[in-house]
Amino acid sequence: MAKSASAGARSRARDLIVQALYQMQIAGHDEAELTEQFHERPEYQRIDKDYFDDVIAGICKHTVALEESIDELADRPISQLDPVEKGILLLGFYELRCKPDIPYKVVINESVNLAKRFGAVDGHKYINALLDRAAKKLR
Repeated sequence: MAKSASAGARSRARDLIVQALYQMQIAGHDEAELTEQFHERPEYQRIDKDYFDDVIAGICKHTVALEESIDELADRPISQLDPVEKGILLLGFYELRCKPDIPYKVVINESVNLAKRFGAVDGHKYINALLDRAAKKLR
């Protein structure tokens, strides 16, 4: 697969990961429910499936530690974060901590793009600032 095609599949996987993390927060679904439901979606066929499955499993396994890391760097309690932005931050912090092969600039850029698409009007600025601080600490 060409680099741009695989990058697109990875970006599309991140879109679905954020949707799954939102669903996890709102409906309380666990890893098994999320993967089962998202595997059935037609858009799952166009993403980096291994990446989606690996990241969902990792975030579900390490949610508490990731939330503690976010809470430590955020200017407000994690409970006050919008669920979309919290999902994006969980993904970003997970990639910074557990995916050292992904350059931190890519993590931040992808997260900002997700926030622009799915988050509140200026949410991408908050995501950018928080992940920039996290990158300095975690990398």
